[in-house]
Amino acid sequence: MKIPFNKPYMTGRELDLIRQAHDKGHLAGDGVFTKRCHTWLENELSCSKALLTHSCTAALEMMALLLNIQPGDEIIMPSFTFVSTANAFVLRGAVPVFVDIRPDTLNIDENLIEGAITPRTRAICVVHYAGVGCEMDTITAIAERHGLAVVEDAAQGIFSSYKGRPLGSIGELGALSFHETKNIISGEGGALLINDIQYAERAEIIREKGTNRSKFFRGQVDKYTWVDVGSSYLPGEIIAAFLAAQLEEGESINQRRLSLWNRYHDWAEPLESSELIRRPVIPEECTHNAHMYYMLLPDADRRNRFIEGLRKHEIGSVFHYIPLHSSPAGMRHCRTAGSMRVTNDVSERLVRMPMWIGLDEHLPYIFEIAAPLLRNA
Repeated sequence: MKIPFNKPYMTGRELDLIRQAHDKGHLAGDGVFTKRCHTWLENELSCSKALLTHSCTAALEMMALLLNIQPGDEIIMPSFTFVSTANAFVLRGAVPVFVDIRPDTLNIDENLIEGAITPRTRAICVVHYAGVGCEMDTITAIAERHGLAVVEDAAQGIFSSYKGRPLGSIGELGALSFHETKNIISGEGGALLINDIQYAERAEIIREKGTNRSKFFRGQVDKYTWVDVGSSYLPGEIIAAFLAAQLEEGESINQRRLSLWNRYHDWAEPLESSELIRRPVIPEECTHNAHMYYMLLPDADRRNRFIEGLRKHEIGSVFHYIPLHSSPAGMRHCRTAGSMRVTNDVSERLVRMPMWIGLDEHLPYIFEIAAPLLRNA
């Protein structure tokens, strides 16, 4: 592709910090750069404790373990999400219960959650789609009434907020992604954000294969041993060093992405006025991070013709999730609560446009090609 959908960005400091990690003689997890990232996340996101993981998937799996999810438990979540959101709980024997999404933000419809609660419900797992916050006040109030946990899949949400609170810092636990397609990257990688301090000590143990190794390295015990279930969820120091360089420039990266997003949004306004597309909706109480620029076309055929038309001009664009409730594993392991009308409709009409640092010079070409394709689709 002349203009790929995604192009990983480097600040220029990554290789130097990786070299420093090597020079320190510690490339396994929880070295100097891991701790630097933990401190940055705790300070910037206002969480009680942050722990780097080798993926957002790992952070979600740790959530399920920390909540002590048991076979038959139910977790309410949207179907319009990545498979890891559901898989983390299915691995514990739980049943994801899908409810529909809102037609404006494409986030879980908070008005449908209470009707999906049963005596087996243990938690509500929200997904902040495109880095735009869910209606968290309503959701947390529902959870409090029913004695449920709220956990956040904030994979796309770094630098976004809801009523001034960083996404991932509102529920008991949150998960971030640093995959190469995200705003801040380390190739693969993620973080568990712990907002309820009661989970902090056990989270360290689960992350260290079920051992109290972290306590040993802090000098709190004279030897470490196996004390709980767990797995190897740590990233190595090379990953952490790369991530540290990205976090140093995080605000600059965020502003540059917002500039690109705003140019897309201005360009798309007359197309929306002509009812050729629908643009993203950002509620007043939310600040977003320009994780993606998506458009909703009138129907699946026009969406697919548009993507193919861009491809012929070497411009990469993609659709997004196939709803989990319609997937083979979703039908085996999960259930739906009510209609999935909006989810099904959106999944057939959504297209994501290229979005990466350095795209600025290519936007005029994208706009020149894309507008006629939309008008003639």
